[in-house]
Amino acid sequence: MNRKEKIINKIAKSKISELREKVGLTQLQLSKKLGITETTVQNWESGRAGLEQLERFVNLCKVLNCRAEDLIEYQKQTVHVGVDETKHNEPEVIIKEIQKMLIRKKQI
Repeated sequence: MNRKEKIINKIAKSKISELREKVGLTQLQLSKKLGITETTVQNWESGRAGLEQLERFVNLCKVLNCRAEDLIEYQKQTVHVGVDETKHNEPEVIIKEIQKMLIRKKQI
C-alpha cells in the first residue's frame, strides 16, 4: 500500500442526542412524544439499536431521491358507525342513528 493511500472506514454514529438537545428535549420527553420507551431513545443515542435501520432508510431515500417524509402516504379513512351503508349519505338517517345510540347510552 502506498503511503499516500488512506483506508477510510465510515462508522455510523447517532446524532439523535445532538438533535434532541438542540430542540431542548430530554430523553424522557422525546420518548413520550414518540410513544416509545425512554430506553429505546437511550439505545438509539448510544448506537446499541436502531442505527442499521436508520442507515437503510437514509440509503433508500438517496436511491429514490426523496425525503423520509415521502416514503409514507397518509390517507383519510371514513368510518360509518351504526349506519346502514346504503343510506349513510342521508342526513336524517345519520341523525336518527345517532339519536338511537345516545338513547341506548341514556344520554338524551
